[in-house]
Amino acid sequence: MARLYHDYLVEKQLRTDHPISRGQYVPGRAFGGTRPRALVPSYHKLPWIPADSEWLTILQTLREEPLRNQLMFLLAYDGALRREELVTLEIGDIDVAYRQIRVRAECAKNGAERIVNYGSVTSRLFEAYLHQRRTLSSQPGSLFLSESRRNRAQPLSLVMWSKIVQKIARRAGVPRLTTHTPRHLRLTHLARAHLDLHAIARYAGHRSIQTTMLYIHLSGVELTEAVQRSLRTFERWIATAFEEEHL
Repeated sequence: MARLYHDYLVEKQLRTDHPISRGQYVPGRAFGGTRPRALVPSYHKLPWIPADSEWLTILQTLREEPLRNQLMFLLAYDGALRREELVTLEIGDIDVAYRQIRVRAECAKNGAERIVNYGSVTSRLFEAYLHQRRTLSSQPGSLFLSESRRNRAQPLSLVMWSKIVQKIARRAGVPRLTTHTPRHLRLTHLARAHLDLHAIARYAGHRSIQTTMLYIHLSGVELTEAVQRSLRTFERWIATAFEEEHL
C-alpha cells in the first residue's frame, strides 16, 4: 500500500522522489529508465541457522520434551517441512516401509505435492508415538493430537506448535530458534552434502531455483571450495613458511 501511495504522489507530481521503489516511475509505463537508490534501503539477508554447538544444545534440550514434540521437531528437520506442512500431517501421509513423508498439495506452499524422507531415529520415535497416540484416539486423520485437558485428542494447532518451539528456544538458550529453523538447517545441510541444486529445490518445494540458491550461499560450500581451489598454492606457501619457523 505504501508503494502504491507513493506511486500516486509521483504521478501527480506531488513529490519527485520515491522513498520505497528503486525504479523510476514513468506515468503510463510503470517503472523504467534509471534506477536511483531509494530513500528507504532494501536489505536481503540470509536465513539464520544455528551453529553446530547451538544445534547440539537444541537436540539435547529436545530430549527432555514429550515424545510428540520430539517427533514433530525431527520430522520438521528431516523433511525440511514448513510449519503448516508439519502440523497438518495425517497418519496416511507417512510411509513407514520407505521412511517417506507425503506433503499433500493442499498443505504445500507452492500447491504441489512432494515426497521427502526421515531418518532412523525419527522412525523409532514415530513407532513409539503411534502407540501413545492410540491412548488419545484410535481414529485416522491428523497425526499430531493435543494432549491438553481442554482440547484433548483434537488436532494440534499451528499456534500451539509455535509456542512449543518458543519454549524449546528459551530452555536451550537459543532465542532465534523458530518453527522454520529446522527447515533452513536441513536444506543447508543438503547443500553442504553436495546434493544437486535441482534436487534440493524439489525436496524443499521451491517454485524458483533462486530461492534454493539462498541455501547454497548459506552453506558456504560454493564460495569456500572455489576460494580453496584458487588459493591452494598460496596456502602452501603459508604452511611452508610456518613449518620452517618452527623447525
